[in-house]
Amino acid sequence: MLKIEKLTKTFHKGTINEKQAIRGVSLHLAPGDFVTVIGGNGAGKSTLLNLISGTLMADSGSILLDGVELSQLPEHIRARFLGRVFQDPMMGTAADMGIEENLAMALRRGKQRGLGWGITAAEREDYRGRLAALGLGLEDRMKSKVGLLSGGQRQALTLLMATLQKPKLLLLDEHTAALDPKTAAKVLELTGEMVARDHLTTLMVTHNMRDAIRMGNRLIMMHEGQVIVDVAGEKKLGLHVPDLLAMFEKASGGEFANDRMLLS
Repeated sequence: MLKIEKLTKTFHKGTINEKQAIRGVSLHLAPGDFVTVIGGNGAGKSTLLNLISGTLMADSGSILLDGVELSQLPEHIRARFLGRVFQDPMMGTAADMGIEENLAMALRRGKQRGLGWGITAAEREDYRGRLAALGLGLEDRMKSKVGLLSGGQRQALTLLMATLQKPKLLLLDEHTAALDPKTAAKVLELTGEMVARDHLTTLMVTHNMRDAIRMGNRLIMMHEGQVIVDVAGEKKLGLHVPDLLAMFEKASGGEFANDRMLLS
């Protein structure tokens, strides 16, 4: 499904601020893998997602998604294959447009458009059912502007938009970090349901170690632009936070001893 080979990215080359953000990362995901990605600040987690999505272009290496080489494609072309939810609930939606209009845009992303009614009656009924499944009452507010929604409602809508076309790869970049604990738990619950229902191959970046252990079937740890630990299946299911801290410290030569606050 997803095959990343020897990916590299360096910022500010040739200056005193030069930083190797991604150092020869190779990562393979099977269809339906739900991989959580953790690591300290500056480990390269979000940079990796930006390289996959085309927000950043890699210096070298390859990114194959279902046999399609993405690394030289612009971001808007890659968007045909990808769904993405950002940390900021204000991103990923058009605040001045209604809920149903945002869903219609998501449904038409990457498709040819012609003359005709903007939203058909059948589409509107479909949106209503999908919104009702979120359990947030948005099915009764379909014409409301998205900018009037709470952060949690907006993030749930963005998640629905990102999965509306069943993308080949779903990218979740700390998508609950800006929410209060109760709302974050609800959005994570919806995430698990949507990923399982549509068997979506998923990469989820998080700083929350408990969420990283609980969600998905596989967990990778990043440090200084490299994948230093990769655990899956029964081994992942048996992990606890102290185990994860110990694995970090061992794999990074003890450097995480002073970085625990970033990995809580």
